[in-house]
Amino acid sequence: CPNRDGTKGVGGCSYCDNRAFNPAYCRGGASVARQLEDGKQFFAHKYPRMSYLAYFQAYSNTYADLQELQRRYEEALAVDGVVGLVIATRPDCMPPALLDYLASLSRRTFLLVEYGIESTDEAVLRRVNRGHTFQDSVSAIERTAGRGIMVGGHLIFGLPGETRAGILASAARLSALPLTTLKVHQLQLIWGTRMAAEYREHPEEFWLMDIEEYLSLLVDFIERLRPGIVLERFLAQSPPALLIAPDWDTKIHAFNQRLRRLMTARGAYQGKLVGI
Repeated sequence: CPNRDGTKGVGGCSYCDNRAFNPAYCRGGASVARQLEDGKQFFAHKYPRMSYLAYFQAYSNTYADLQELQRRYEEALAVDGVVGLVIATRPDCMPPALLDYLASLSRRTFLLVEYGIESTDEAVLRRVNRGHTFQDSVSAIERTAGRGIMVGGHLIFGLPGETRAGILASAARLSALPLTTLKVHQLQLIWGTRMAAEYREHPEEFWLMDIEEYLSLLVDFIERLRPGIVLERFLAQSPPALLIAPDWDTKIHAFNQRLRRLMTARGAYQGKLVGI
């Protein structure tokens, strides 16, 4: 990650610990193919006839020599049952030569490039040491979509300095971009991160929503979001041993059911307030 090795910064984003979202079968020392085979085995009992997308998730998966990146992507696509790629990365890690390769790759397989936007507020991005701007995200999304590649975005609700009004205003900014998909989830404080230390020193600076407040915010956000954007995710779940707060003790399917019920009760739907 260029935000860890000194290229853009050191220490990474203040909230980040890859252990919080990396599944156990993604062992750092194993090859891409081995990790995929382990993942397939993990899900085989539940989804015996599933096809797979190879998800390059942890760290910045476009931050390497072009030939090395091609080798890893092609290794993933060669695994039996893998029908495409999802590549997560930073918006400041998409050089033109790589974009040329990805454009050609997207013409022969499913490909989604997922950018960590995290917030549309420049002050918030500086506060959490992202090392890039929202304008970097805008540029990366537009350049990628302009090459015919599907683009996803990722947001964290509740970062220090973020406000409810700011989050709702971000829906219009994101709706104006050529996004195919969007993932959102709540801020989680993880032991050992710089943000955890900041929280211990200044808890008053943090907005840790309860689940009802977060559900209400989600509905308001969804109503303001362009209908053509596919919402893929609403909830983060970190291992209990790593999580400081908030601990909502809920499963993804149960949370999604609560969100659906609330939207139905409020007569809400995606895009309801767009242009109003």
